Amino acid sequence: MPVSEVWDRLWNIPSLLAAHPGRVEMATRLALICALTVLVAEIYQTPEPALAAYIVFFLNRESRMASLVTNVALLVVATVVIAVVFIVAIAVVDDPMWRFIGIALLSFVFLFLASASKLRPIGATLALVVGYALDQLGLIKTGEEGTRGLLYAWLFVGIPAGASIVVNLLAAPAPRRLAEAAIARRVRLCAVMIQGPDEQTRHQFRECLREGVVEIQKQLGLAQREKTSLSRDIEALRQAADSTVILLSAVDVLDRNSEAFLPLALRHYVAGTLQTMAGILTEGAYPVEIAWKAPVPDPPLSPLAADILASISHAIVRFAELPSPEEHVAVEAKGSRGFFEKDAFTNPDHVHYALKTTAAAMFCYMLYSLLDWPGIHTCFLTCYAVSLATTAETTEKLTLRISGCLIGAAVGISAMVVVIPSLSSIGALMIVIFFGTLGAAYVAGGGPRISYAGFQIAFAFFLCVVQGPAPAFDLETARDRIIGILIGNIVVYLLFTNLWPVTVGRRVDPAIAALLRRFVALMTANSSARRALASHAQLQLAEIETDIDLAGYEPGRIRPDEAWLATHRKAADEIGALGSLLLLSAEKQTTISAQIAKRLEALAARFAEAAPPPSAREASEWNSSPLYSMIDRGLLRLEEGPECGAEGDGGGWAGLLR
Repeated sequence: MPVSEVWDRLWNIPSLLAAHPGRVEMATRLALICALTVLVAEIYQTPEPALAAYIVFFLNRESRMASLVTNVALLVVATVVIAVVFIVAIAVVDDPMWRFIGIALLSFVFLFLASASKLRPIGATLALVVGYALDQLGLIKTGEEGTRGLLYAWLFVGIPAGASIVVNLLAAPAPRRLAEAAIARRVRLCAVMIQGPDEQTRHQFRECLREGVVEIQKQLGLAQREKTSLSRDIEALRQAADSTVILLSAVDVLDRNSEAFLPLALRHYVAGTLQTMAGILTEGAYPVEIAWKAPVPDPPLSPLAADILASISHAIVRFAELPSPEEHVAVEAKGSRGFFEKDAFTNPDHVHYALKTTAAAMFCYMLYSLLDWPGIHTCFLTCYAVSLATTAETTEKLTLRISGCLIGAAVGISAMVVVIPSLSSIGALMIVIFFGTLGAAYVAGGGPRISYAGFQIAFAFFLCVVQGPAPAFDLETARDRIIGILIGNIVVYLLFTNLWPVTVGRRVDPAIAALLRRFVALMTANSSARRALASHAQLQLAEIETDIDLAGYEPGRIRPDEAWLATHRKAADEIGALGSLLLLSAEKQTTISAQIAKRLEALAARFAEAAPPPSAREASEWNSSPLYSMIDRGLLRLEEGPECGAEGDGGGWAGLLR
């Protein structure tokens, strides 16, 4: 990675650690659950309490309902997995060779499912638990100990799940409250952006724009399943969330274009109205029957400013107005995906991922077994924790985990030396666990660019401080476990960068093509469906931008060159500016919308297949609205592409597609 990029990432750390709504509350809840988990594990003398405490981080979500569903689902899955382990253990537990083969086969199966199915969030964790359980069963001498060992394996999930369920029922926020807070935040950011933003506000606004309202709609779906709110209220909040898509897009166009100027009095009126609406949402209600009494501008607004103001006023007046039944059906009538991904059995990357991770884990398993050094068994666990689909993601996660490991180890060893020797009760140990976890959970509550560091801080801290059924300060144990984590990271890095390396750049062009085709659907959809499509499109664009940034983590021999990165960053920025314009213009004239859709489809084909540019384009009546003129210019810039290809093979986008 270039030194300049390393410096940029270090410079960006304060923004990644900045507090956002709910982050401190979530960290406090995680810290409390971890402390309770350790308490129960210490009382009942279950082995590996550190691992049980670490699993807490995978069991909890922001809302009460999402956490409960995750806990119950993982308990069911853990029960099934333990049953599988029991069946396999009968056949392999007495033979080291067959035990090795059993661990490898089950590891491959769960990792394949983690890559190619809906088990993606927990597949690697299940592989970790199964492999470690079979390994520990190999050390058992009697059948009774084996039965107890399987029970302990289930308790790795059962104890933290039980503690999570209790704490979430008592303290976690309801999904409706989270949805209302997220809607209020977007409305308030729009108000500040209209009045005049600073760079921090503009950054937060862009984040909300890219996030869309997909997560908000999921929270409202959970609220509907809770049966704690009236269906009418949930539908009104769904409409309010969709209205923020229009508001965010309109304000985005306003911010990007200096000619879209609104007079001071008009800006104050719009911002004041939005702040009032945000206040109502913060109080647990939603604004209805909003009157629009904006001052008449003098002199008249420019055509572009008038179009944007019309979109803002329409979104405000109909902010929480229930959609018609036809629109509601159009949004909800979507086919659901099956258990497996579409390319589960055709894309070799899923098999390669499972093989690479399994190979890394089994190498570490053989290493600490042959060395007779069980203290570094964490290298085996680490392989499952850091491996991801692409080399860039794996390397980024590995970097964050090494950083987190060193920080967590420093905190844990400091606690062992300074604090733990003076402890005299389990309550005192819980306090140490609580405050040690609090910082790690706060880091883990950030975005994906930093959250993995928080996970590793917690993991290293637990491995140092929670060494057994009582407070311990054995520095040798802490040293061995940290060495194991570092070995696991190194093995995964070497394997993933040399065996079937997968560049993240390979999926950028197909993702851009899919995004452009979503815009094609947006141009012909009805009002409610259009806003849902725009929200998903912004989320797709955020993933594309993240992938382009992640490419900097790849080794030079597989990393796309600087020309490729620069032109694709420019394309992503152009598409981002285009997205808001498309949403605001889609319902104005169906003829022009169809022409725009045709050009977008041609662009999508170029990114998907490196096709040549279209020979001619239709552009009749494109000057009827300033929005159409801006869309035309944006499409032209995308159609022209870079002046020359990265490989020097003819120029245009085709020269940069790989």
